[in-house]
This record gives sequence, C-alpha cells and structure tokens, in this order.
Amino acid sequence: MSFKIFAKSGVKKIKFHSIRTKITAIALSAMAIVMTIATVFGVFAIKNIGGRKADQELSLLCETGQKNLNHYFESVEQSVAMVSAYVESDLNGLDDQHLQAHLNRVEDIFQKLTYKTFGMTTYYYRIDPAVSEQVKGFWYVNIGDGFTKHEVTDISAYDTNDTSKLVWFTVPKASGKAVWLPPYVTDNLDVRVISYNVPIYFQKTFVGVIGIEIDYSNMAEEINHITLYENGYAFLNDSEGNIIYHPHIDVTKLKTQPKVPDGLVSDNKNVTYTYDGVEKQAVWLPLSNGMRLNVTVPVSEINAGWHNWTNIMLLSSVLLLVAYSVLLMMITGRITKPLRKLTEAAEQLNKGKYDFNFEYSGNDEIGILTQTFKKMSANLGNYITDLNDLAYADALTSLHNKGAFDIHMKDIQTKLNAPTQPEFAVCIFDCNRLKHINDQNGHDKGDIYLKEASSIICEVFAHSPVFRIGGDEFAALLLDKDYQNRDALLKLFDERCSGKRDAETHAWKKVDVARGMAIFDPSEDNSVDDVIRRADKKMYENKWLSKNKQAKTDDN
Repeated sequence: MSFKIFAKSGVKKIKFHSIRTKITAIALSAMAIVMTIATVFGVFAIKNIGGRKADQELSLLCETGQKNLNHYFESVEQSVAMVSAYVESDLNGLDDQHLQAHLNRVEDIFQKLTYKTFGMTTYYYRIDPAVSEQVKGFWYVNIGDGFTKHEVTDISAYDTNDTSKLVWFTVPKASGKAVWLPPYVTDNLDVRVISYNVPIYFQKTFVGVIGIEIDYSNMAEEINHITLYENGYAFLNDSEGNIIYHPHIDVTKLKTQPKVPDGLVSDNKNVTYTYDGVEKQAVWLPLSNGMRLNVTVPVSEINAGWHNWTNIMLLSSVLLLVAYSVLLMMITGRITKPLRKLTEAAEQLNKGKYDFNFEYSGNDEIGILTQTFKKMSANLGNYITDLNDLAYADALTSLHNKGAFDIHMKDIQTKLNAPTQPEFAVCIFDCNRLKHINDQNGHDKGDIYLKEASSIICEVFAHSPVFRIGGDEFAALLLDKDYQNRDALLKLFDERCSGKRDAETHAWKKVDVARGMAIFDPSEDNSVDDVIRRADKKMYENKWLSKNKQAKTDDN
C-alpha cells in the first residue's frame, strides 16, 4: 500500500509495509463506517422517539380534555333530556290553565336538577306566543347568589322564524331537534354563554323551547389549561369547521365565525398543517356534543428536543472515535466483512425478515456468533409465528378469542363504510348455570360444560366463525349460507341444547345456553357495535324467559 503526500516540491510516494499500519488503517476505516451508520440510525431513532413522544403527549392532553369537557357537556344534556322527557309526558293540553299548571310542575323538576349541572348560568322554558300570549314560561338566572326567577324575554317582538335573532329559541324551533349553539351574549344579562336547547311538541304542535345556558368562561378556562411546550394550546370547533373557542381569537366579537385552518377538518386525528406561516402538528378528538377538541403545537418546538439530542450524540460519536482509535489497532481486517454482514442481517431481523442469506464458515468467534445468530433468528421466527397463533386462540375450547372477535368486527366495520354493505348477523351466547356447576361440581366440570356448549355452537353454525368472548360467553358471526339460514339454525340450536339436556344425566353435560341474534339493519345501525348490543340484549331477554319458564316448571 502507498499514500501520496502533496508538497510544494511535488508528489512523494511513501510505501508502508507494516502489517500493523494496514490493520490500523482498515480498522479505523471500519470503525468510522460503523460509527457513521450507528449515528445515522441513532438520529432517525431519536427523531422517531421524539415524534412519538410528542404524539403521545398531544394525545394524552387531548384525551384528558375530552373527558373533562364531555363530563361538562353531558351533565347539561342529561339534565335537559330529563326535563324535556318529563315535559312531553306531562303536557295534557295547550289552554292557559293547563299550561300554567304544567309550568309550575316543570319549575319544580328543573330546580331539583340545578345542583347536578356544573357551570349552569340560566335555565328556561319559553312558550311560543303562537300557543299562548298569557302563559310565557319561566327563566331562572344565577348571577352569583343562586338561581332567581327573571322576567322572560318578550318573544312577541321578534319573528320566531328568523334564526338570526333569539337563536336559543328560533334555531331549535327551525331545526326541530336538540341543538348546541355557538357562543353568544345572552339577552339582558350581557353574559357570554353557550346553550343546549330542545324543542317541545304536543301532538305535533310546536309548544316552546327548554334549554340551559352555561358560562362560556368556564369552558374557556378548561380549554386554556391545556398547554404544551411554549406555544401549544387547545381550541374548539364544530363539525362544520367553525371555531367555537380559541384562546387567541375572541369569537364572540366577530360578525361571522372563523374557520379552522385548511387540513384540520379531516378524518385523520393526527394532522400537520400551516397557520400564519408556522407549520404545526395537531391532534383532535370528538366531543359528545358534536364539537371537536384540538390540541396543537408548532413543529419547530417538537423538533427542538430531538435536535439537541442529535447534537449531543454526534459530539459523543466523534469523541468515542478518537478515544478508541488506539484500541482499534487490534482489529483485524478479516473480521470487518462478517461483522458488517452480521449487522445487515440484524437490520433485516429488526424489520421482521427472518429468512436471509448470510454465510460465514470461519472457525472463530465470529463464526460461532454467526451460527448462533442464524439459529436465534430461525427460533425467533418460529416463536413469533406460534405467538400469533396463540394470541388469537382460546386455550380451553380452541376457538377464536375476544381479540380475534374484535379484529373480525373491525373488518366488518370497514366494509360497512364501503358503498356496498355486507349482509351479516351476530349471535351472542351465554352459558347458564356455569357458576352453579363450578360451585357444586368443581371447575373441571365447568370446563367440560363450556366445551360441550362450544361444540354445539360450532356444529350448528358450522359455516360461521365462532368466538369465546368471555368466561361463559360466545359469539358467532353469520355470513353467506348461515346468514340465509339464520332462523332455522337458531331453532336447530335450541333443539340441540334441549336434546342434550334430555339425553344427559350429569349436570355438567346438560347444556343450557341463552342466545340472542341481531341482523345488521342499515336504517337502524350505525356500526357493528349497535348490532352486538342488540344481540346481547336479545340474549338477556332469552335468558330471562328461560329462567321464568324454569321457575314455572319448578312450581308445578
């Protein structure tokens, strides 16, 4: 090997014949390469960790805010729903005498609910002047000393069909349904509020509006507590992208509601967007009242942390390279190549690729390490395969477990969002008397009981996936042939269980299973969860009927 040294006088060639020099040069080069690779991977790792940490922090803050605000809004919705249900059941006429007596009773109900609703500023029941000019309703206001009755707004001075005025009355009247309204200044009190309002009807005639107004500042204070880094904050918008509350924008003073920046109105809950020339990252979650809670932070503040760690790591790498340069003279050139190959194999293994070609037959430490690594990767691949099989199987019955059931349901939900929706039904099963059998005959007999029950379910619903979703609960997803024959199969199941009970003498073989089946109805079900809930409800109805039937039999 020779190196060229450039000088003013020309080029001189100096030949180095020292093996130590060769080893040192190769070793230092190899070490530099390894350190470079490690540093690059380290930079990407730190960046990914920093990004995941920021995502987790944003998500955690958003979830915490969601829970707090949902509790806040749901208490209002529940109070208004309870009162409106009572109102419509209590109304028995629209003449002034009936209306006044009705209002007195509703006032009592409302007063009992005030202590349960956090942040309530006013509550009211306003009668439409078209129904009665004498009976106007009531309006209670809390300005710091408890709720006192206040003179109701004179609606007769307004056009109740104009939704730009008296929005708390005109909007629910126009929409015909319960509605949350964006911030506004409540009449006569000059207080910023948001309100939840429900229209009231009697025999399809609009009677008036029941509602609760909550202090806008309480909601704003809850949102203002959500901060991250130096300039991270939270804000609210409705489902149309209109900003309801923003810590840097006074929405109540604007003539029109501002819109959220482009990119935020998305189904993706993790969003990157640009606002006022600043790139930001945001996480949003839906609230129970239809609004969205957004938590946003500048991307530059997210990156600042991992940038610092990257600089520290780069400096450390340089120092380590210098510190270990003397020791690297002991490294031989022949171990460089297999080590690099071994690193590449490790990278493949890290990516989940267990089948790779790496041959090194040297009878030394690297050779032993290579063979051990190959055995380890093969064993790890087999272990991962076995683990996946075990993760979704029930150990007792060998059926699919709850995790597999959730995956199937998620797949069905994805198909429901497609233009062509599948036909399916869900059947839920619950093994009656399992606790009694366990207590009286032992858990080993209870296991036999569960196996007998699962066997009948699988035999009857032979073309459907069957899952054990709880200790004594099973589920079957009916598709295609079983879906078409669902009623006959359900009847056959009952007959098989009845026949099993009649034929067996041991209690742990007398299979008694409650079942409920629900068919997906696009007009009624918004998700697979709705179908599961209806199936579960029918199962409990079947269980109740079975118990009553058994009780009558015992009495006779």
